[in-house]
Amino acid sequence: MNRSRRRFLETAGVAVSAPLLARSAPRAAAQPTAPPARRAAGETPRGMTLVTIRRRGETSLGIRTDRGILDVRLAEGMFRQNAPVTIDEVFERGGGAELQRLAERAGKEDGLHVPEATAEFGPCVTRPEKVVCVGLNYRKHAAETGQPVPKQPILFNKYNNALNSHRGVIHVSQVPARQFDYEVELVIVMGRRARDVAEADALSHVFGYCAGNDFTARDLQRVSSQWMLGKTLDGSAPIGPYLVTADQVPDPNKLKLECRVNGQVRQSSNTADMVFNCASLVSYISRHFTLVPGDLIFTGTPEGVIAGYPRERQVWLEPGDQVTSTIERLGDLQFTLA
Repeated sequence: MNRSRRRFLETAGVAVSAPLLARSAPRAAAQPTAPPARRAAGETPRGMTLVTIRRRGETSLGIRTDRGILDVRLAEGMFRQNAPVTIDEVFERGGGAELQRLAERAGKEDGLHVPEATAEFGPCVTRPEKVVCVGLNYRKHAAETGQPVPKQPILFNKYNNALNSHRGVIHVSQVPARQFDYEVELVIVMGRRARDVAEADALSHVFGYCAGNDFTARDLQRVSSQWMLGKTLDGSAPIGPYLVTADQVPDPNKLKLECRVNGQVRQSSNTADMVFNCASLVSYISRHFTLVPGDLIFTGTPEGVIAGYPRERQVWLEPGDQVTSTIERLGDLQFTLA
């Protein structure tokens, strides 16, 4: 290579690489450096029923009030209280006091509240790091499926692609399966980092609770010894509509829960029938891996699932069916199959 050509390439290389480095450096600096970034530094909200709403092309944190759902993003733009405007920001930095001030100031303003009947909901938790599920965690459910009561929690997982919302749709017609089943479940939402926590201290790490449904394709679940295919369908983890702060649920181990299909009751039980209660689940899971704010724990489903019926009575869900999951203190979660 002659000297002039070498000099040209070296000069060109500097000219190209310098701007690239200049553009890329801020992006790298903006990335979080460690998981503890999801540790709330401020005051955790208390006495609040939170939602995620979709409005004007973006998602916003909402607070359920007597006037409807307060659009926190819209209200924060008006009153500037430094309040978090998404549930993810709440998990990252708390913001309980700021949200309380904002709700008080916005209470009498028009145009900041969305009627609940017409609100478009998103999943009440939008970006969990982990979605942990518990199998056969109700005594009567284990009995109806002919399985022994587990001696330790049976854990499996879903992924973020499965998240769905109140009034959401699960597109089962796009899935190569036929045996679709409902599973109403109490969902624990973590609020503090938990690693090897004692059972007596476990619930102090919980942010709150919501209703969920571990929607399942039973034929895919049985393809192998692993349940993943039947559990991770797109949209198969509806949660919400509300995320209720833990202080409003004094005993999560004594809650009525029910599932209805097209208005007909299919499941009716109480979380008191759980084999492993909420505190023991958080403690057990945290003994094996770290739980962080925003992580979800689906605590299991009670008896009454379609898979527990005698084979001649099994009528699987199909497009057009509407499923409603109701949990005491946590409201009604509805979704439709298509």
